Amino acid sequence: MTAGTFSGRGRLSRSAEFDRVYRHGRSTANRHLVLYSFPNAAVERPRLGLSVSRKVGGAVERNRVKRVLREAFAELERELASGHDLVVVARPEALALTEREGLAGVESALSELLERAGLRAGPGTEGTEAGR
Repeated sequence: MTAGTFSGRGRLSRSAEFDRVYRHGRSTANRHLVLYSFPNAAVERPRLGLSVSRKVGGAVERNRVKRVLREAFAELERELASGHDLVVVARPEALALTEREGLAGVESALSELLERAGLRAGPGTEGTEAGR
């Protein structure tokens, strides 16, 4: 039950972990997504939890949105500050964004929220120098 880029520690899985982020974390939102973040010094890299309700669509559509959100997070993860638990809640408009713009659109929406939340370690600093 593990995805390619996420091991057991890369995801939030327990209800209590989600509750902690919801209750004690900070949130920021746009028309497609809501991002909750909570500092967690016990983890060295950010952990992601996803919440995609039936308002978004049927099982096939919800799984597509979750897959694209995980891919977008994996692309942005190296730019993020370490030691945070994140929960991304997909709004019903996230399905339309996924169908219309695909990974690029979802990555842009998620990047905007991460920037607003102050979770990026530096825009592009690690991504541009990583290959050298």
